[in-house]
Amino acid sequence: MRLIIISGLSGSGKSVALNTLEDTGFDCIDNLPVDLLGAFGRHITELGEDAANQRYAVGIDARNQPEALARFPSILDGLRELGIHCEIVFLDADDQTLLTRFSETRRRHPLSDRDTSLSEAIQRERLLLEPLHERADLTVDTTRTTVHQLRDLVRERMVRAPFELSLSFESFGYKHGLPPDADFVFDARCLPNPHWEPELRQLTGRDEPVQAYLDQQPAIAEYFEQVRTFLANWIPSFQRENRSYLTVAIGCTGGQHRSVYLAERLGEHFRAERGPISIRHRELV
Repeated sequence: MRLIIISGLSGSGKSVALNTLEDTGFDCIDNLPVDLLGAFGRHITELGEDAANQRYAVGIDARNQPEALARFPSILDGLRELGIHCEIVFLDADDQTLLTRFSETRRRHPLSDRDTSLSEAIQRERLLLEPLHERADLTVDTTRTTVHQLRDLVRERMVRAPFELSLSFESFGYKHGLPPDADFVFDARCLPNPHWEPELRQLTGRDEPVQAYLDQQPAIAEYFEQVRTFLANWIPSFQRENRSYLTVAIGCTGGQHRSVYLAERLGEHFRAERGPISIRHRELV
């Protein structure tokens, strides 16, 4: 059986993720007290064959007592000893984005009160949830992600068979910072840049003229082949360790041309070999 634990900062999209899983057939519980997680795990294992192929998801957040959140790692170990395939997905966003989202929705942060500002509540929440963040199998940064994009990401990465590795390729621009959820980061800034071709500047790596330009560059072909070989050699090792998620990020200066082109090519190559693959372009809206 499979259990996904959804956690993260208030305003980062936890409810969207949990609702999406419910829509795809997961049995979901929101705001489960951490101390009841072990009892829930024992209950579903006692169901035997009736639950063997079931999929469950629970939401755990900072509304729990701090002492209970600190006990989470040992509770998680107990669940895995029961034979439950547990995955922790942690949703995050930068502080300014969270502040803006609460301001726009006029919702109250669960940890804020007359003596605690919204900014202080966010920082306190980060500290409280650190035991879950440290054990996360997948961290999703929703700073630049819309609700629709988050729903698609959940469907692409989480709705799959247990023990099947979820592989994702993500392009990004270094001038906007590194993606916090990346397992491997490849730097493509050394490659020929279509930005300096006036007719290609406003296009992206998904457009045929840019692809044709990069297809003609020997350095691009060599770079692609070396990254492809590296991943082909090492992905099986992650699978043997029962890894649930693997995110490969490719960056260039602005995240518009080279990184997009390479993420698309790598994603399509491994999709043909492995089946469903997620491809995301962080800087393209």
